[in-house]
Amino acid sequence: MKKIFVFILLLAVNISLLAQKKDYKAAVIAFYNLENLFDTLDNTLINDEEFLPSGPRNYNSEIYFDKLNKLATVISQLGTEMTPDGPAILGVAEVENDTVLNDLVRHKLIEKRNYKIVHYDSRDFRGIDVGLLYNPKYFIVEASDKLFVQLPGGSKDAYFTRDILWVKGKLGGETIHIYVNHWPSRSGGEQRSAPARNAAAQVCKNHMDSIAKLEPNAKVIVMGDLNDDPTNESVEGILKAKGKERDVRAGGMFNPWMDLYKKGIGTLAYQDAWGLFDQILISHAWLNKDQTGFFFYQQHIFNKEYLVENKGRYKGYPMRTWDGNTYRGGYSDHFPTYLIMLREVKKEKKGF
Repeated sequence: MKKIFVFILLLAVNISLLAQKKDYKAAVIAFYNLENLFDTLDNTLINDEEFLPSGPRNYNSEIYFDKLNKLATVISQLGTEMTPDGPAILGVAEVENDTVLNDLVRHKLIEKRNYKIVHYDSRDFRGIDVGLLYNPKYFIVEASDKLFVQLPGGSKDAYFTRDILWVKGKLGGETIHIYVNHWPSRSGGEQRSAPARNAAAQVCKNHMDSIAKLEPNAKVIVMGDLNDDPTNESVEGILKAKGKERDVRAGGMFNPWMDLYKKGIGTLAYQDAWGLFDQILISHAWLNKDQTGFFFYQQHIFNKEYLVENKGRYKGYPMRTWDGNTYRGGYSDHFPTYLIMLREVKKEKKGF
């Protein structure tokens, strides 16, 4: 579907967990679909004609900088109930290149956070990629790579899609693996296009399995705009993402969005129906609350009132940037999602 922003926020906070008064550090892990963050320059290697001053959207610098300001506003506020530093890690999708990411992190609302970037160009036919922004104060990147997704014949075989971004690093001294995804859309119909998303899920699962052979208890995060809901085969079947912690086995994933989805709560809307495509899944290793490292605590959809359309045919939907070729001046047609992880702080330990 669209762009993706992913965050991980860290800080030392005092939180009362399960009626126990203890000191905890919090890591907020978030994802945001940015909806078509293009620059205004022509790149002859990709299909970016609609996002040029001469294109049908009349895309120009004024729109571009307004879009950056809107996105930076959301980023500057996301997760600040946990930490004034905001996200420590931010995953994104539907970004044209590293230029737009650099312009974004230099925005005055977030420039003091000193975000760094992990990004690879993909062969997506529209020229959009995923990426990861991170604050080196909290997260240290050790390795990264892009994972190519071969689309099967009969689904979307005429096109290339986005690569999956894999990043390995240290979060508060713990090794974690992050996969940032933007799976193929439902264009052409959900059933016809499903094999393409299943193929992307299988690429992700195969790489996760290779990590598990070396690190059986690896802490893994799979996030992104999956263009599928928690109950679809790509998520529940291939990734083995279960909606109840008690059902998660080693090698499987926990999907904290399952219950919300079944209640009709979502991150995007289409034809008056909510979908929950923007998911963050976690491996079994995050679920043990007695460990010395980070463990899963809560999940949230960032759906503040100012992000919701208040009039017209999209009333109640996320306030989108575009309606066809008309600029609406919104934020994104997706709400961000985030998880809160906690780690107990022993009195003799300080810092991350």
